[in-house]
Amino acid sequence: MWRTDTYWFDVALVTTIFAFGNVLFGRFEEHKPRGLRVLKVALVLLASVALSATMGRAWMFGLIGTMGLVALVVHGWWLPKHGVSGWTAEPRERYYALLGLGPDGRPR
Repeated sequence: MWRTDTYWFDVALVTTIFAFGNVLFGRFEEHKPRGLRVLKVALVLLASVALSATMGRAWMFGLIGTMGLVALVVHGWWLPKHGVSGWTAEPRERYYALLGLGPDGRPR
């Protein structure tokens, strides 16, 4: 009944990762317009399935793993190194300054 060798499984895997990522780290994206956040999900889904279809699932899993490692480095090392919590994005003003935004999260 359940098969894991379909593109729908790939879509389910990527959307599950996004769901947990948004719950845990959504506060890092609050300053971005909703449309851009939706576009990000759509593009990552498209890239993941396209990579799985053209190069194979191992490459797709490699891409997912690489993105996970990048997120781990940014949230676990780079942000704390610059005085920002990797879990809460606080202090918010410092986080926005790292992004080149004003204290209210809008472009300067």
